[in-house]
Parts: sequence; C-alpha cells; structure tokens
Amino acid sequence: MIALTTPYLWYATRATGIAAMLLFTLVVCLGALVTTRAGGTFIGRFEVNEIHRSISFSAIVFLIIHIVTTILDAFVSTGPISAVVPFTSSYKTLPVSLGTVAFDLIVAVWISSLMKVRIKNVTWRFIHWFSWLAWVTSLLHAYTTGTDARHGIVFVVLIASTLAGVAAALWRIFARPARAAGRTALSPLAHAPTQSRKSNPPHFPRVPTAQRPVRPSQRGRR
Repeated sequence: MIALTTPYLWYATRATGIAAMLLFTLVVCLGALVTTRAGGTFIGRFEVNEIHRSISFSAIVFLIIHIVTTILDAFVSTGPISAVVPFTSSYKTLPVSLGTVAFDLIVAVWISSLMKVRIKNVTWRFIHWFSWLAWVTSLLHAYTTGTDARHGIVFVVLIASTLAGVAAALWRIFARPARAAGRTALSPLAHAPTQSRKSNPPHFPRVPTAQRPVRPSQRGRR
C-alpha cells in the first residue's frame, strides 16, 4: 500500500472534505425543492432537478478524493477498510466511523438512484431518506474529526450548513405541502371527472325538444 507523509495531503483532505460537506448540503436543500416541486419562471422544476443531479455527482467526486487522500496520508493511520467498515480505524475511532457511516449511506442512495427504474418507488423513496441521515452524520464527522472545526471559518461553514439544511427540512414539511400533495395520484382532483366542452352547464339545463312550450306565433303555422 502506498503511504505518504506530506502536509499537502492533509490540506487536500480538509479542503475536499469541506467542499463535499457544502455540496451535500446543497444536495439536500435542492432535494427538498425537487420533492415539493418548486419552480418558477426564472428557474423551472426541470432545471432544479438537473442542478440537483449535477451537484450530487460533484459531491461524490469530492468525497472520493477526500477518502483517498485520507488513506494515503501516513500521518494518520486510518486504513482502506475504515472507509467502508465503521469502528475499524485506530485514529479517532468514533469520529472517523461517523464519516464511514455517512459514506455507506450515500453509496446506498446513489445505487438506488441508478436502479430507480428497476425497483419500486416506495423502496426508492425509503432509501432516499438516508441522504438526510448521511448529511447529519457528515456534519458530526466534520465537527468531531477536524482540528479546526470548532473555531474560525470552518466552524462558520458548519453552522451555515446546519442552518441551511434545517431550513430545507422545514420547507419540505411545512411550506408547500398542499402543492406537493395536490399533484399526486391520491389527490381528489385527480379522480374528478372532467366536464366536456359540449355538455350543458349545470345551472342552465336544456329542455328536451318534445317538452318545449309552443309560442303563440307558431300555433297558426301548424
């Protein structure tokens, strides 16, 4: 196994870890917008969904770089197994295990997204909830593992990411439940019969021809 000891690996680990945390915060925030089908004239729902997918892919790339640089850095003895199996790292066992759990959950969500057309929608939605648990675990991992996470700019980034995620969760729960539920198949409006254009309005019933009253001017012609 290749192991290196250089401060640049540590800098790369910290930078990619913070970048991955910020990107995953954007992912959960955009995911809340996609779920509630938010969109307007400036940015439509399709654009929000595409941005959500693109940032998700970028976050996974930064996360992989973060893990690889951590394994290659000989200053800390984490090992490749600790990247996928929790509680196997001799360096800060619990904090590193939190990051491992977050990575495993993210992989599960990613695989379920790739297999979305082959699995049930209920199963996909259940697995997709793991993204929120992965996001929370990643914040705890960043706070407990990083030596600079409790002060300075990194602490500000952690607080901002937490507030953004909480706001997105509140938006998903309380802000627009009627709009999201009103477009599902269970909506009463979805099963309401549509009235044909040629049908008569209910407040103006059409009298049949046989029962129409004959006007006085027409009696003499018959």
